[in-house]
Amino acid sequence: MHVSMLEIYNETIRDMLSPNQTSLEIVHDAKGDTIVKDLTESDVCSIAATLSLLQKATNSRSIGRTRMNEESSRSHFVVTMRISGVNESIEQQVHGVLNLIDLAGSERVSQSRTTGERFDEIKAINTSLCSLNGVIMALARKEDHIPFRNSKLTHLLEPYLGGDSKTLMLVNISPVPSSGRETLDTLRFAARVNGCEIGVPRQNTEKKKRKAKVGFQTPKAAGMSEKKKAVTDAKRRR
Repeated sequence: MHVSMLEIYNETIRDMLSPNQTSLEIVHDAKGDTIVKDLTESDVCSIAATLSLLQKATNSRSIGRTRMNEESSRSHFVVTMRISGVNESIEQQVHGVLNLIDLAGSERVSQSRTTGERFDEIKAINTSLCSLNGVIMALARKEDHIPFRNSKLTHLLEPYLGGDSKTLMLVNISPVPSSGRETLDTLRFAARVNGCEIGVPRQNTEKKKRKAKVGFQTPKAAGMSEKKKAVTDAKRRR
């Protein structure tokens, strides 16, 4: 299994497994697949190794204090697992991709009462979530043009919202009465997502490559085979 982790902060993609925090770009490879160029992929073979990487990435994630939240995540956090295996019973190689995404929470600018850098963060988060909502609405209406390129988040999710994947979204709401408007907006968004059909999942499989087997016979076995063949031919002539 190969694991990569990134965050989208202020419409900038950062590699969470690399000390080099330069901005990365979304590109299309020779196969036409959407990828993040130069993103670190770590080969892991245990739960412990995966959790260790997750802890490392979480410690580097962009967080900040706002009026609404003491430790508010200021970025979208994306964990991608590329898994390969072999189904021996049917001799097939199976490939799959699992994306785990923690979206930054939206906040109303008027209630957050932030300025400067925090204001820019909230604005970028809300714009990104608005773009995701626009993509969901376009998919639900089965429109010809889906605005995936309106944000880094939706551009990155294009292969998984485009038609042959399964998508599960969990939304969080606050029980605090003062968050009533945000709770209602979140539930309405969840209802729109629930009514969206993105297509039928496709299995990514290929025939397992088998090693060629070389057969041989001893002279005695070869002689026995010739005798059996002669007896069979004689029976057929009767």
